[in-house]
Amino acid sequence: PPPTPPPGTPPPPTPPPHTPPPTPTPPPVTVTTIDVSLVNHGTTNTPFGTSTGYAPAVTNVSVGSMVKFHNSDGFSHTATSIPGSPMQFPAADPFTNAAMTQSGTTLSGGFSSGTLMGGANSQLILADKAGTYLYGCFFHYASSGMRAAIVAQ
Repeated sequence: PPPTPPPGTPPPPTPPPHTPPPTPTPPPVTVTTIDVSLVNHGTTNTPFGTSTGYAPAVTNVSVGSMVKFHNSDGFSHTATSIPGSPMQFPAADPFTNAAMTQSGTTLSGGFSSGTLMGGANSQLILADKAGTYLYGCFFHYASSGMRAAIVAQ
């Protein structure tokens, strides 16, 4: 047996507690901002029809990344997914008044920024599945052709 320490001797130091290795930090999520402005973005031809009011007119993103919309002019706009997953912009206005209320957080589930006043940003929307997602503005789809596309790969 080990010898008994003399009285008044401090106890041996306690070994430090086991510290688990640090959890790796996940890579930052990429956020792509789409600019919304009838003033700054004219008509562009796209594979889906003509686009006006969003830049870029066709936004390419990676699955797992996020998209947000920023209204850079003084008018109210929405960025609202066109229901039914069409491959061309519909001729008729595809939106209901529900487009004025923010909804949805994934491209595949459908989304609307709700009414974005000048300078406002939308919610973050996850590019959750590969596909082509057409969207437009509730206020200016029919009158100005305000619409664009997101392609998630």
